[in-house]
Amino acid sequence: MLTWFVSDLHLDPARPDAIQLAQRFFSNTAKGAEHVYILGDLFEYWLGDDNPKHGLEPVLEAFSALTQSGTKITFMHGNRDFLIGDQFASQYNIDLITDDEQVIDLYGTPTLIMHGDTLCTDDHDYLKFRTLVRDPTWQGNILSQTLEERIQFVGKLRKMSQGAMQEKSSDIMDANQAAVEEAMVRHRVSQLIHGHTHRPAVHTVPLPHQAGQRWVLGEWTDHAKVLRCSSTDMALITFR
Repeated sequence: MLTWFVSDLHLDPARPDAIQLAQRFFSNTAKGAEHVYILGDLFEYWLGDDNPKHGLEPVLEAFSALTQSGTKITFMHGNRDFLIGDQFASQYNIDLITDDEQVIDLYGTPTLIMHGDTLCTDDHDYLKFRTLVRDPTWQGNILSQTLEERIQFVGKLRKMSQGAMQEKSSDIMDANQAAVEEAMVRHRVSQLIHGHTHRPAVHTVPLPHQAGQRWVLGEWTDHAKVLRCSSTDMALITFR
C-alpha cells in the first residue's frame, strides 16, 4: 500500500498544464493508493464553496472517482484555499483538516503534517495578514458578500501579494529553522512533511535526542515533486 503527499497545486483555469498534470495524478498514479494527503494550496484561490468550478472539473471528477475506488483523500488548508469548507469536502468525499498542524501515524512513525506557512516566522507582515484572514468573523464577513464582490477583493489581494513578494528576500519567505525544530519538539516527532515554500528537498533536523527529517513538497507546474511513502521507504519523486 502507498500513501502520497502533495501540495501547492495552485489549480487555476489559467494554468492548464497543472490541471492536466493533476488529472493524470489523481486518475492514474494515485489509483489503488491507501491515502492521498493534500497539504494546502490545492487551488490558486478559493472564494467559498459556491466558487465557480469552470475548468477545474477534470480534477474534481478524478477526486470523486478516486475516493469511490477506496482511496482516502485528506485535505489541509493552505494560504490560498483556507475558505474551502464542509460543503466542498462532503461533495467530493474528502476529509478536511482545519487545524494548522496534525500528527498522523505514517506506517508506524508519528509524523507532523502542515501546510508550512506558519514556519515562515521571519515574514512578519504575512503572519499578521494570516491572523486576520483566518479569523472566523473576518471569514464570515467575506462569505456574506456577493461572489462578484469576493472576486474583486481577491484580485486586489493578489496584486498586493505579488508586490509584497517582490520586495522580500527569498530567505524571509522560507521556513525558519528554529520554528521547524520547535514544532517537531512540541509534537514529539522526528518526521515533518510540509509544502508552501516551493523548495522541495529532504532536510536533516537536529533534535534533542535524535536527528529528524523534514520533507518539503514542491509546486506544480508542468511537473511536480511529490512524496511517495510505503511501509518500507519514502522518496520525493518528480511526477510529469
